[in-house]
Amino acid sequence: MRQFMGQFTGQFTVVWRFLAGLVLSLSPVPVLAQEDNSDELPNQILTNITTQKILYGILAVLVAYGSIYIIQAIANWISERVPRRFRLITKQSIPFWKALILLVMGFYLANLFFKLSESNVVAVTGTIAVALGFAFKDYASSVIAGVIALFEAPYRVGDRVTISEHYGEVVSYGLRAIQIQTPDDNLITIPHNKTWTEAISNANSGELEAQVATNFYFSHDVDVETVMTILYQAAYSSKYTQLKLPIVVVIQEKIWGTQFKLRSYPIDARDEFIYKTDLIRRAKAAFAYEKISYPSLMQLGLMEEDED
Repeated sequence: MRQFMGQFTGQFTVVWRFLAGLVLSLSPVPVLAQEDNSDELPNQILTNITTQKILYGILAVLVAYGSIYIIQAIANWISERVPRRFRLITKQSIPFWKALILLVMGFYLANLFFKLSESNVVAVTGTIAVALGFAFKDYASSVIAGVIALFEAPYRVGDRVTISEHYGEVVSYGLRAIQIQTPDDNLITIPHNKTWTEAISNANSGELEAQVATNFYFSHDVDVETVMTILYQAAYSSKYTQLKLPIVVVIQEKIWGTQFKLRSYPIDARDEFIYKTDLIRRAKAAFAYEKISYPSLMQLGLMEEDED
């Protein structure tokens, strides 16, 4: 609720700042007073603005954002109760409904305050472009990027993404920005216009599963076959593993020893860290039973130099 109210307050302020700026920009300018039709321009474009219309406009904004909150709450509630494979599909519908509601609200407000003839639409569009260019350049850039992202889908609600060194699950897709929840339970807001300049890494791209890579380190003289067998058994025996997707062990030879990387998929990407912990716990128990040696302190020093 607190998260939604923060989004609502910010977006509500921007909407009304924009409308106020638009109305002021359409009012007569002293420099143009010498023109015969300067006083007629606002009357040609704007309807007769009354207190009743202003109240209707405020009510429309409140209803729109109230509807967004209700739809978001219902979609989140349904997503946790439908079969697992439909969870992300349900959540990913939220941005569409948000955009639809805001579009309807925009048309209603435009019809309420403007005379929408063909010539007026052209004039209002030009005025909006000027207003956005001067006052809301960054905001407009983020909104446009958000609309484009709906079609290109570099990220969707439920995706696990890395943007500007921030990693987490996309939990909210707003008009201006997305919010991702990090493994440390921090909520980070990232504007959509980051898609213009930043590389976006998406771990699952709308799918329920995301690959998890778990690293293990051993001495050069380790029994490779034994380690690989243990890692495969750890993955196949974990209750979190999606057995329909491939399980692979990749070996890399380093100066300090041998690195084994277990690549596998949890059934649900949200279980990423629980899954990795379960794999490590199972594997280490088997390594201890087989008395498999880890890199020595000298080798660990070489490992740090290699990573640097």
